[in-house]
Amino acid sequence: MSGFLAGLCVAALPLLAAGFWLGRRTARPESQGGLGTPVEHATFETLHTASLAAPPLREGLTGETARRSARTLRSLLGTDALCLADDQDVLVWDGAGSHHRAEVRERLAGPLQSGRGEAFRLDCDAPDCPVRWAVVAPLTVDDRVRGALVACAPRESAVLVRAAGEVARWVSVQLELADLDQSRTRLIEAEIKVLRAQISPHFIFNSLAVIASFVRTDPERARELLLEFADFTRYSFRRHGEFTTLADELHAIDHYLALVRARFGDRLSVTLQIAPEVLPVALPFLCLQPLVENAVKHGLEGKADACRIQITAQDAGAEALVVIEDDGAGMDPALLRRILAGEVSPSGGIGLSNVDDRLRQVYGDDHGLVIETAVGAGMKITARLPKYQPGVHSAGRLTGT
Repeated sequence: MSGFLAGLCVAALPLLAAGFWLGRRTARPESQGGLGTPVEHATFETLHTASLAAPPLREGLTGETARRSARTLRSLLGTDALCLADDQDVLVWDGAGSHHRAEVRERLAGPLQSGRGEAFRLDCDAPDCPVRWAVVAPLTVDDRVRGALVACAPRESAVLVRAAGEVARWVSVQLELADLDQSRTRLIEAEIKVLRAQISPHFIFNSLAVIASFVRTDPERARELLLEFADFTRYSFRRHGEFTTLADELHAIDHYLALVRARFGDRLSVTLQIAPEVLPVALPFLCLQPLVENAVKHGLEGKADACRIQITAQDAGAEALVVIEDDGAGMDPALLRRILAGEVSPSGGIGLSNVDDRLRQVYGDDHGLVIETAVGAGMKITARLPKYQPGVHSAGRLTGT
């Protein structure tokens, strides 16, 4: 979080500098719609323009994102032409003088290699061409040059050199944030793979053993359980994004519990209380099933008497409140804290710490799991899921094949 705030501060400084420059360029004595002084109005316009360029740049530097952001960046600098390049080629040219594209491409080699900006005169015989000078400002991420921003103007200008450098630094911050977003996505995908690996050996072996036990005595029951097993594994190993809906996650849990009930019979009692209005809420994929598996493990395995598990999902205003509670063996709170901190591995490979980490990464630290437990007192796990979170949306309901 501190790194993110530092990134925002770094991003804000060049914007304010560019806004001040643009304000000095466009300052007029008349009122600007009640937004304060001309400089303040220009700064507001600059910040607004920059906000329009940020979303595509947060996706990385590609031909498509360069095309979507170039015109806004040119407006930000107020130049006749602007181009964005990666470390291989010019990705987009926006504005006049596109016939200079090849010339600019050749002049990029030095700045891309040295990481230092450069200004040079353009060789042009066209009398109506409005661009005669180009300013190259490298785009760097983690001290590595990833590309360049090139601003073209009718004449050489020290102000444009400084402004292009500031905007290039702001673009670099957006590209760095894009890298962080991609790293976060790769981390979540890796953790989902870990969850799949944790679930598979323990659950698949027991499920197949139960199905096999019914093949001779009750073939129809074996067939039903085999379909439950197929539906659950299809969901667990799907390739449809890192988020799902509460409805789909509960549907997969229902398949899972059907297999567990076939194994443990009357020893397992499950109660569900689900508010219909929270079913469309998006949440991290395979987020609740490990919690139910944890309840089954600590509620049934290792004890002879019955276990009751209660799953509730309630509407809590801006959040969906999901609670999974069992009356099983419980756990020493000190041991639980060590498990969630990653200091020890839980027996059986149930991913409590994995789910807790993913919720914190997606929603923030204040949305980690809340777990109440004690030895012999069962366990109650509460997850708070925001109904609306930027970047969190389901890839769509999974359909069987």
